[in-house]
Amino acid sequence: MFDLMILAPIGAVAALAYAFILSRRVMAQSEGTDLMKKIAASIRSGANAYLKRQYKGVSVFFVIMGVVLFALVFAGLVNVFVPVAFVVGGFFSGLSGFLGMRIATNANARTANAAQHSLNSGLKVAFSAGAVMGFTVVGLGMLETSLWYYFLRFYYSALPVDQQAQMIASAMVTFGMGASAMALFARVGGGIFTKAADVGADLVGKVEAGIPEDDPRNPAVIADNVGDNVGDVAGMGADLYESYSGARLSAAALAVSAGFGFTGMALPMALAAIGIFASIIGSFFVKTNEDASQKQLLSALRRGTYIAGALVAIGAFALIYFTLGMDYIGLYGAIISGLVAGILIGYFTEYYTSDTYKPTQKLAGTSVTGPATVIISGLSLGMISTFIPVIIVSVSVIISFYVSGGAADYNAGLFGIALSAVGMLSTLGITLATDAYGPVADNAGGIAEMAGLGEEVRDRTDALDSLGNTTAATGKGFAIGSAALTALALIASYIDQVKLISPDYNFDLSIMNPPVLIGTFIGGMLPFVFAAFTMESVGTAAQSVVKEVRRQFKEIPGLMEGTAEPDYASCVDLCTKSAQKEMVPPAILAVVAPLVVGLILGVKGVTGMLAGSTVTGFALAVMMSNAGGAWDNAKKHIEAGNLGGKGSENHKAAVVGDTVGDPFKDTSGPAINILIKLLSIVSIVFAAVVVNFGLIK
Repeated sequence: MFDLMILAPIGAVAALAYAFILSRRVMAQSEGTDLMKKIAASIRSGANAYLKRQYKGVSVFFVIMGVVLFALVFAGLVNVFVPVAFVVGGFFSGLSGFLGMRIATNANARTANAAQHSLNSGLKVAFSAGAVMGFTVVGLGMLETSLWYYFLRFYYSALPVDQQAQMIASAMVTFGMGASAMALFARVGGGIFTKAADVGADLVGKVEAGIPEDDPRNPAVIADNVGDNVGDVAGMGADLYESYSGARLSAAALAVSAGFGFTGMALPMALAAIGIFASIIGSFFVKTNEDASQKQLLSALRRGTYIAGALVAIGAFALIYFTLGMDYIGLYGAIISGLVAGILIGYFTEYYTSDTYKPTQKLAGTSVTGPATVIISGLSLGMISTFIPVIIVSVSVIISFYVSGGAADYNAGLFGIALSAVGMLSTLGITLATDAYGPVADNAGGIAEMAGLGEEVRDRTDALDSLGNTTAATGKGFAIGSAALTALALIASYIDQVKLISPDYNFDLSIMNPPVLIGTFIGGMLPFVFAAFTMESVGTAAQSVVKEVRRQFKEIPGLMEGTAEPDYASCVDLCTKSAQKEMVPPAILAVVAPLVVGLILGVKGVTGMLAGSTVTGFALAVMMSNAGGAWDNAKKHIEAGNLGGKGSENHKAAVVGDTVGDPFKDTSGPAINILIKLLSIVSIVFAAVVVNFGLIK
């Protein structure tokens, strides 16, 4: 029979080759004038300096955790390959973010220069750069999985086939911890950096000094542009690399538990490979006409993702039909439910955050009574926006469970839920491209402003930037939705792992069982504490930037007149130091909480904690991301000439709302989805420790 797993390395090579071709195409474009090149070089230098310092700091954590994991290996409590996989997973996750950031920082000036020719030219360069990020993430994700699979297949080759599948699946589901840890550091650290710079630049530059966004006189403007790359590109890349890996590995483990063996284990990998080729084809359809409206620009990006989704739907049917037959066609329904859920979550995220729809337009209208009503209405919008995504995910879960045969075979139903998560992430190559496109367009607008390019160029980059705000919000909604489904699959994998370690373990997961109930309360609280840590971190870091910007405006003669140049490097350095210091407590919380809860409340307490954190984390992440996105686009709506336009009292009120929303949408909200997955992965890795040493059995 044809070995489905061979599609994984084939897909990996195709994705990485396409990313390489696109990167060459981007690099072949001109960066424009000498001033544009100088500005782009400053942004690139700041981003590289930040990542160098971040990776140096994170390496200390990885060394410490590596030692701990090796100690557990010698104690017989974790698989012998876990410490190595922890480091390898972290390396690949960090590498995907780094490569995406490199192309983004090389594409920003090229996008601005291309926008001098036409809107479509600018869109092509920015989208191509985003696609490099997308296909690098899926390519590296599939490559790592392929290398481990074939190595473990060789290592366990002496065992009977059924035992081989069980051992490989059990080992590989624990391999996501390194990727999750790196993703958390990248998301939190990058988010703190970018929002400290953004808030500092806005509060002093736009609100106090009354100068435009991206004005070269603002000392924090380069740090702001650096932040777009280290947070929304490197951070997002590491985040979705982790989701992509976690979904496939948990699905593979649950497939073996459901009795599908190697065929079932290969199914999510083959589906992901189909998604890679579908995404490549879909990317060719992303183009637009000159003078396109926001709706037309959005349609151009949607066209590519919808075509990719349709191709996956066709390919998935053939995959199930020819490998498992019509008896298991229900698994196809599970895949489609996840695919449709991802599209719907993206659409409704756009509805609540784009200024082409009523919610954000209404939010912009509240600016007539000042910043307080903008903030109140934005919070209300964020809260109500959680309703539809939660319903969508709930419907997807129940459909996936029952169409996969969950009524007759519980394990088959769990495999169906895991497959729906893989279905949602199958078009990640192009979905992430539309997201990573945003920071490139944002940087291009900043460079156009600082380089003094013509008004028509700034109009084009503004259009691309505004679209980027919507796609970024949509991308975050997609990431959060996929995180919820992945977390559910990982919870099932955790229970499965405990059963493998202790087959006779008595699972009483009734909500009235005290350890489960207490664990649920603790889990429900964790996302709020985590969000508090990250919000406070942004506030602390932003204060230092505000003071520095004020100092330079006051002490550098001729700065406000434009005859002197600000000290950009000092703001970049401040943001870097603050981000590195402030990202540690949230990361420690995510790693330590499952172990502490497990040692006190046992397996049942951990299960409750995972359920509670997934429920509240999903809702809180959606609320924060959508409120922040709506505040941002409400400001953009006014800047487009509505309600008094730039400089009006309405605009000033909207800027305050946007400033509050910055850490909502770019730091705390997106990082919560990593938290709920990391809690599950850490629980899986330390399952044997909890089973053997938990106080409550």
